[in-house]
Amino acid sequence: MTPSTEERPQMSVEDFEEIERHAPETVRLEFINGRLEVKAMPDGNHGEIFMWLMRQCMQQRPDLNLMPERGLKVEKYRKGRARTDGALAPRGHFKGHGEWSATDSGVLMAVEITSHDADTDRRDRVDKPLGYAEAGIPVYLLIDRDSSTLTVYSEPKGGTYQQQPSYPYGATVALPDPVGIALDTEELKDYSD
Repeated sequence: MTPSTEERPQMSVEDFEEIERHAPETVRLEFINGRLEVKAMPDGNHGEIFMWLMRQCMQQRPDLNLMPERGLKVEKYRKGRARTDGALAPRGHFKGHGEWSATDSGVLMAVEITSHDADTDRRDRVDKPLGYAEAGIPVYLLIDRDSSTLTVYSEPKGGTYQQQPSYPYGATVALPDPVGIALDTEELKDYSD
């Protein structure tokens, strides 16, 4: 049986961080399950969806910030590096942090908005839910542009999320505590592509 890349990673976390520091600004790199990943640059609809979510978070929870493009240490033993589309945390939480933040306390929700690239299925729908759950992030919100749905992953336990309900664009989506936000998703229909 061949070992997985998680058991025998392509490189060390330190080597990944060195490569990532020297990557051009037009390239977003991640280190998920022991593999170097290239994350697609967001298009206009992706950006509009992020701004829609940011407005809803600011209106309902002004005590929290939705930080775009936040680097997080994820997976078992924090051996992975994920660049979230957004990380929801109390205001000021990331002050003094470097490029990659620990998720042990303060990160309430990770957000990913799917892109139209070959790795989206594995990265956003398989690897990241596992990595975020292993890191203990209470909520992972996946806004899936391919299926026009939102999936709310919650209750991380034993490295997986126990709850994973999906909702179609147009539904009201309640994000569980500690997030406690209700999303009116009707506007997302404007960004279906």
